Amino acid sequence: MGKIIALANQKGGVGKTTTTINLAASLAALEKKVLVIDADPQSNASSGLGVDVKKADRTIYECLIGSATADEAIVETEVENLDIIPSHINLVGAELEILNIENREKILASVLTPLKEKYDYILIDCSPSLGLITVNALTAADSIIIPVQCEYFALEGISKLLNTIRIIKSKLNPSLEIEGFLLTMYDARLRLANQIYEEVKSHFQDLVFTTVIQRNVKLSESQSFAQPVLVYDADSRGAVNHMQLAKEIISKNS
Repeated sequence: MGKIIALANQKGGVGKTTTTINLAASLAALEKKVLVIDADPQSNASSGLGVDVKKADRTIYECLIGSATADEAIVETEVENLDIIPSHINLVGAELEILNIENREKILASVLTPLKEKYDYILIDCSPSLGLITVNALTAADSIIIPVQCEYFALEGISKLLNTIRIIKSKLNPSLEIEGFLLTMYDARLRLANQIYEEVKSHFQDLVFTTVIQRNVKLSESQSFAQPVLVYDADSRGAVNHMQLAKEIISKNS
């Protein structure tokens, strides 16, 4: 039975999509069957895994409004063991379209639960907001990874996200757990980065992943080539970090 993990933080630019793409590819390289759900209208996870979003006629949007099944929307990527349900700009309107549906917060859960039989890990790339689609993602998920950028305002907004998680646990998804806080864009040379790391570690202790994602130019380069960094440059620091993260998650869940 697979595990659904949402990657969420309502603060933009913290590395959610980069982590989703590269963690998924690393898990797939470790022979896990992985599905990425692109739940962000910007569709960056889709294009980052080589999907031509303009040509995708069945996306997570169609699944949410009930005009396609999840199986119909799954696209195979060039990475073995890694599939994706892409996103589309139409997803912006989905929140309004599902607003009046009964159990509207649980639509994504009903779409994804049958897929847990087919995949070891289902990773949901959430948009940087706490709207209805993100609430759907957190209601569908077994756990959440919270990427935290190593910068001055890193902890700003986390309390808001933790409050949202608390509400979802109490009202919609009592089994939702925090998989871990992941420090991204880490530069060991900067005193500030080390201070942020210590601060997050003292706040959240065992909930912080041992792995940190270091700043690495290959990570952004690989996205412009629509490839995970593991395919683009397997020896790069970005590839090594994400492989460490994948191993840490597997051992945590075994």
